[in-house]
Amino acid sequence: MKFDYPHSLVKEDARVRLARLGDYLHNRHGIQVVGSGDKWSFRGKYLVVSIEGELVLGEGVVHVTGKDPGVLWRKRAVEYLKRKLSTYLDPGCPLSELPTGR
Repeated sequence: MKFDYPHSLVKEDARVRLARLGDYLHNRHGIQVVGSGDKWSFRGKYLVVSIEGELVLGEGVVHVTGKDPGVLWRKRAVEYLKRKLSTYLDPGCPLSELPTGR
């Protein structure tokens, strides 16, 4: 699984928002998110699907790569990640309003 997600935030704002997304994934689904700088890895299990991948923040884009969850889950996994990135990288949504999963 591999895709790029464009954004219009300055890199530091995007970095803070991706960290908040990592908090949400950990608190809500138990997915371990580890990162420093512009690179985060994630690993865990959601329902019956093992999740493993990486987010890399670039200028105006987030590069997402991950282990293919299989034909039955592939489309749903990509849609879920894109939906979360859309929410967390929306410049119109204040950081304070982004969920942390708690």
